[in-house]
Amino acid sequence: MIPTIRRATVADAAVLSATATATFVESFGRLYEREDLQAFIEDAYAVDKQATILAHPDYAVWLLEAEGRVVGHAAAGPCGLPHADVKPGDGELKRLYVLRDFQNGGHGARLFETAIDWLEENGPRTLWIGVWSENPGAQRFYARYGFGKVGTYEFPVGRVRDLEFILRRPAAAID
Repeated sequence: MIPTIRRATVADAAVLSATATATFVESFGRLYEREDLQAFIEDAYAVDKQATILAHPDYAVWLLEAEGRVVGHAAAGPCGLPHADVKPGDGELKRLYVLRDFQNGGHGARLFETAIDWLEENGPRTLWIGVWSENPGAQRFYARYGFGKVGTYEFPVGRVRDLEFILRRPAAAID
């Protein structure tokens, strides 16, 4: 069975919180002390915070569903990355995660393309992504879609500050 993608609603806040937590912990949990990881999850993926995002008209989240459960998600909205060239109207892919058992089947690309299509539904615009500096696979993936590194910033997880790359795809780069 091919996993399906659907746009999340406010009613999905709890499942989004659980999925975001599971995918982040699976991807990066080994990097942090328990207290730092817990503090990050309790803040970033709190159910009420997910409900606020899902209710906001400028943001969208999609869920990847397979075998009766959510196995991935993507989130997009206005760009909030700390870069001097960010302009009002620029869009950002904020999250793209798929559980390990469902990776390498094209599902992440499907989620990504769904988010990018939504970000550009009113026409081409500059798009941004923040990606962990030590995730070359994700960097190669985004490069295939025309994103290039234009800066860095620190992403806080508890007391830890991860070096993140800021990637950008100018509107002119769109096919």
